[in-house]
Amino acid sequence: MTEEAAFLRLSAQCAAAELCVADVKRKMSYWEMPEGSEERVVAKLVEERFIDENRFAHAFVRDKFRYNKWGRTKIEFELKKKGIKSEDIADGLTEIEENDSEDVLLNLLKNKLKSTKGKSDYEVFLKLLRFSAQRGFSQEQAHRCLKKIIKDDLD
Repeated sequence: MTEEAAFLRLSAQCAAAELCVADVKRKMSYWEMPEGSEERVVAKLVEERFIDENRFAHAFVRDKFRYNKWGRTKIEFELKKKGIKSEDIADGLTEIEENDSEDVLLNLLKNKLKSTKGKSDYEVFLKLLRFSAQRGFSQEQAHRCLKKIIKDDLD
């Protein structure tokens, strides 16, 4: 594939959805392109603002929090895997309000509690803690939410 064809295809994809440099490079790795042309295509996409990693970080955080119900830790880890800079990650994570995060976790834990079985309440508690950690929520948030659930059950 030529540089121009790759640029046109990728610019159309970037216009339709936010992509980061790592995503674009992964796509180009499947195309047979002359050596060095991948970097030139990426540079042109960045220069013409089809790729903006800060904008990508904001969109990624919003989508993964809203639709996948991921916590800050998991989102941060996935952004690091994509090679996003720490400043852009920190800026993107401002999309998540602390209260919204706890509300999401509280609903997730309430739903998970319905299907969680254990020999004791302690075992169920540990399973729910593990579940919240896998979703990327902090242990402190999980404890606060589980205390609310326990308090609601007692009332």
